[in-house]
Amino acid sequence: MNSRPVMPLSVLDLATVSEGGTSAQALAETTELARAADRLGYERFWVAEHHNIDTVASTSPAVLIAHLAAHTERIKLGSGGVMLPNHSPAVVAEQFAMLEALHPGRIDLGVGRAPGSDRITAAAVRGPDPDGAVPDPWQVDDFPSHLIDLMAYLGDVRTAEGPWTDFRATPRATSEPSVMLLGSSGYSAQLSGYLGLPFAFAHHFDGGGVLGALDLYRQRFQPSPVLDEPYVIVSVGLVAAADADTARYYAAPSLLRRLGIRTGRFWPLLSPDEAMSHPEWQRAATMPTNAIVGDPDTAVAGLLELAAATGADELMIHTSTFGLPERITSLELLAEAWEQRVNEPSDATSERGGAVAMPVHGPRATGAAAS
Repeated sequence: MNSRPVMPLSVLDLATVSEGGTSAQALAETTELARAADRLGYERFWVAEHHNIDTVASTSPAVLIAHLAAHTERIKLGSGGVMLPNHSPAVVAEQFAMLEALHPGRIDLGVGRAPGSDRITAAAVRGPDPDGAVPDPWQVDDFPSHLIDLMAYLGDVRTAEGPWTDFRATPRATSEPSVMLLGSSGYSAQLSGYLGLPFAFAHHFDGGGVLGALDLYRQRFQPSPVLDEPYVIVSVGLVAAADADTARYYAAPSLLRRLGIRTGRFWPLLSPDEAMSHPEWQRAATMPTNAIVGDPDTAVAGLLELAAATGADELMIHTSTFGLPERITSLELLAEAWEQRVNEPSDATSERGGAVAMPVHGPRATGAAAS
């Protein structure tokens, strides 16, 4: 058995509805993917919050996490993330405090400041402002104070006074979910560092800026009651298959859909054959992307390069394909190849960069969960 500390790999899933599929099918596939990640030894499995998008069934992370936790055994479940501008901090705190009470030590509360929606959708989700106006989904001036209130409701008190003095999310909590801040910009990175929280950068967005954001996070980091030193998770799109051609074939639907999103066209997730016969396929196939697509050795090499460039403590894989079997196969092949690289002799590993043997100092749980 290899006793060296190993960089964890985790999974992000959006419960994507493929063309011709249903929300029920997408959620069932997410459940099976979580079970596979649990079986294969992945560290955590996160689901996202999106609203009013035909191809995404993950609208309520707390509800989905409860379901996934009941169908898995040891993997950590969490949100990647809860979009706090859409919700009352107290309601989010109660939801995740209950999840933690049901599944102690297994719940992550990843929080984001983007609304994940347009103005009309935001009004439907949040309700109109008190004056009756349609809310601006990008108005996040209150985000830091709402985040601090949310943390306090869960037992991580950072201010002398606040609404938490008269309200607790759970009356007799013995552990708290791990709160993490998500983002794809310097704003979230700096706030996460200032609060001493783990920070997850959405590199799978393909928007760039990861190195600058992580530098800001580490520069601004202050030790806190939950974390002694910076902890970085970097997400990345990845499709692995037995050979490079098969991997590119399975990745075709997500590449085409990514082009559509970048150009304001929310196309369905087509089958590989339909994607590769689409009029815009050549443009999608040549579009620059951070995604890692290839055989298992290529996938591991890409992850090692990303880890070395970012100094990440953990990598989170987002695998978007038309069908469930290729997503599970991708996780299986990656887990096996990652384990083989880990078990190489130390000198061979160091010659290839050594990133898999980087020291791991994961986010320390708060309260009783730390014991």
